[in-house]
Amino acid sequence: MAPFTLAHLSDPHLAPLPKPRLIELAGKRALGYVNWTRNRHKYQRREVLDALVADMKAQAPDHIAVTGDLVNLALEAEFAPARAWLDDVGPPDRVTTIPGNHDAYVRATFHRFGETFAPYLTGDDGRIGFPSVRRRGPLALISLSTAVPTLPLMATGTLGRDQLAALEALLESLAAEDVFRVLLVHHPLKSSARQKRMTDAPALLALLKRHGVELVLHGHDHIHSTIWVEGPNGNIPVLGVPSASALAHGHYPAAAYNLFTIEKDNAGWRCEQTVRGLGAGFQIGQIKHARLI
Repeated sequence: MAPFTLAHLSDPHLAPLPKPRLIELAGKRALGYVNWTRNRHKYQRREVLDALVADMKAQAPDHIAVTGDLVNLALEAEFAPARAWLDDVGPPDRVTTIPGNHDAYVRATFHRFGETFAPYLTGDDGRIGFPSVRRRGPLALISLSTAVPTLPLMATGTLGRDQLAALEALLESLAAEDVFRVLLVHHPLKSSARQKRMTDAPALLALLKRHGVELVLHGHDHIHSTIWVEGPNGNIPVLGVPSASALAHGHYPAAAYNLFTIEKDNAGWRCEQTVRGLGAGFQIGQIKHARLI
């Protein structure tokens, strides 16, 4: 059987930002809008995102995972362009997305992500909700949501007791299947930044220690990240990627995506990672190649 290839990108923060109505700039959005107009618009660039996606398509992955933050302030006018962009990335049977904290920026439009991207969220059972499972080739893609509205200056995420309990039951049911389990979540599993952390990450880490998955993919931090967390049969690789639309700035690297090649290896699995990203001359090229499993 030919190897299965999974592409992973995150945090496209689609530009340009539509001009908000004055009534939409109350509370948290006001600070976000000031940050966008003064800073973020300089390095969250649509031309960068378009170049990265074009290169990713040229690699012809079997499936694409987008781990959140498609929009910026969750303005009503942001969602239709974001759906058009995702449709261009690929059809719902070839692309899976989950929400990030910017997709649930305020309570007024908290529901819009699920409505707008429903075909890209729906699990194999036909439901829209989290956790969900989509089986693609040898993979079981397990989607979680940490996207909750938060106070100004906070970008935390939370799974909640119900989602964690459902995830445990789901992993128990998958244990008897010969599948490569990929967990998709927006927030990282470990964070030193109190205002950006997943508040119930310890509970998720304890759950993974008991039941395990083969790979965890996330975004949120806008950096290259590889850590290993404890599983029942060895360590689990947990990988994050930079923002898919970013120019390099400060300690944040330029846009990049991961490409994973997955195949059976005797009684276990083999998984190799290729990182491709923005380099000199606005060219996308290979940054790194490594075997994870």
